[in-house]
Amino acid sequence: MSPLGGRHTPPELSNSDSGSVLIMTLLPIRKYGDPILREKAQPVAVVTDELRQLAVDMGETMYAANGIGLAANQIGRLERILVLDVVQTDDGPGKPRKRQRTNERQLEVYLNPEIVDSGIEDDSYSEGCLSIPGLEGDVFRPLRITLRWMDLEGANHQADFDGMRARVLQHEIDHLDGILFIDRLPEARRASLAGALNRMKKETLDLMAAP
Repeated sequence: MSPLGGRHTPPELSNSDSGSVLIMTLLPIRKYGDPILREKAQPVAVVTDELRQLAVDMGETMYAANGIGLAANQIGRLERILVLDVVQTDDGPGKPRKRQRTNERQLEVYLNPEIVDSGIEDDSYSEGCLSIPGLEGDVFRPLRITLRWMDLEGANHQADFDGMRARVLQHEIDHLDGILFIDRLPEARRASLAGALNRMKKETLDLMAAP
């Protein structure tokens, strides 16, 4: 999820999770038109060192793109894993600043995230997406959710989330189910974006077809 304008202490990733120093690698972010963005990710059965490395790489990729959330589909994988960091430092309203220092980062990792309940109250907020760069739209989502997930040690958790963390979790879980934020826009807004989306899709497919 690209930057946007909890009571629970969130799960964070550290090198101690795997007992070794992890080397970070930037991954290509799949863009609108890539079929994998419409596929449904599959549950993680066993937490491996390779999966921990994937979480680190996803986090670094998200930070490099100045995002606040990233799902596995977006980097070409179909495991149910997402990362996020909603601790923002701003240069001004609507202008999240890149966190260059690692002590400014609080990467959270969720495996097999599942929304088991959501509040009645909802709200609209302008969302963007790293896989649909340059386009935004107001999306209604519940303000509060109850989430069940697994951490990088294989332990299961359940907790309530609200605010921006709840919104980003819902956005990224949609990705894991092959749903994009544009699917949740009002019909008139989707129609206004149709030309740009068609151009983006053609560019993506042309790049994928190139030798």
